[in-house]
Amino acid sequence: MHHSTELSQSYTVSPEKQQQIYKRTLIIVVLAQLFGGAGLAAGVTVGALLAKDMLGTDSYGGVPVALLTLGSAAGAYLIGRLSQRSGRRIGLAAGFLTGGIGAAGIVFAAVADSLVLLFLSFVIYGAGTATNLQARYAGTDLAMPSQRAKAISVAMVATTFGAVAGPNLVPVMGDFAEANGIPVLAGPFILSAAAFIVASLVLFVLLRPDPLRIAKAIAESQKASSDSHPSASRQSLADGRKGIVVGATVMVLTQVVMIAIMTMTPIHMQHHGHGLGAVGLVIGIHIGAMYLPSLFTGILVDKFGRIPMAFAAGVTLLIAGFIAAIAPADSLTLLISALTLLGLGWNFGLISGTALVVDATTIENRAKTQGALDVFIAIAGASGGALSGMVVAGSSYAVLAISGSVLSLLLIPVGLWYRAGKVKI
Repeated sequence: MHHSTELSQSYTVSPEKQQQIYKRTLIIVVLAQLFGGAGLAAGVTVGALLAKDMLGTDSYGGVPVALLTLGSAAGAYLIGRLSQRSGRRIGLAAGFLTGGIGAAGIVFAAVADSLVLLFLSFVIYGAGTATNLQARYAGTDLAMPSQRAKAISVAMVATTFGAVAGPNLVPVMGDFAEANGIPVLAGPFILSAAAFIVASLVLFVLLRPDPLRIAKAIAESQKASSDSHPSASRQSLADGRKGIVVGATVMVLTQVVMIAIMTMTPIHMQHHGHGLGAVGLVIGIHIGAMYLPSLFTGILVDKFGRIPMAFAAGVTLLIAGFIAAIAPADSLTLLISALTLLGLGWNFGLISGTALVVDATTIENRAKTQGALDVFIAIAGASGGALSGMVVAGSSYAVLAISGSVLSLLLIPVGLWYRAGKVKI
């Protein structure tokens, strides 16, 4: 322990060393996210279809996504707490390992045809999804304010490669499963289990020194050396609370709209005669659009500011919902356009919202607050997923898409409220 204190102190006095460890952290997070992204994809692509097969009905298509999201809510909370206490390395490694165990459970449930085990495993698998999201914060612990959005982006871009490869490996993993006497739709979860466990090992073995612990040591040494003005700190506390509320609102709204439309798209497509290949293609491109633009988004958020990019998120989601609503069901091109914009709007919202939250938190409460907010995002996703099935059953896919459009417009008043109260110092 004494050694780690000395180590932390050597970083507190040297900005060069801080930048070195910031870059090293980003590289390791990227490596873990390459695998984490692959683990994520199966649930989104075939989760609803697997449950439909085992239940023998469409009506509960949203249930796996809802359970997965419930699991990711619990996971986000626990990973945030664990990271605050024991550092990012332990928190994130534990989260990915849990997700891997859940994915393995889904495979066993499909083989044993056990619905109870299937539903329970989806909840546990959700921890992997939560970890994937929480990892975006690890890169920001030692980032300068002007690097934060970019740091968030780099972690998200890394997720892309796995997340795009994942849905495209669905047919391959299905064949592999079938050859081994496992139900076809459980195949992708074999890949998920392996990918999440590898991601866990990468973080556990390589993420040292721990970025959050170094950031804490730096914060403590700065606190000791500076005598802060109480009025300024009260003002920054008020600004901080507002930043957290607005950042969370931006992330929650974009999550609800994105999940609601995305969840029902595979089922909408299947109903209109599209095969698994077409579904995989649309969802793969959508997931690509969720993560791949991150590098540019991060630069734009750092350059033009958090709020303008939150506005951009609202407008992009509005257009996405509108195209999805008017697209003929047999038009693959328009469905791809709608889901590409849906992913892009989500990306703008998530990165601008995350940057607002990182700006507004201090190192003492950062990981805990991030975990708690990701719970709200997950619950928003779960309700979006669950409600989407009911909306489509009660009306149509077009009504669902238009509702999403209208909801995304709320981002504009939220951003204006944040700007109105900002005190220029």
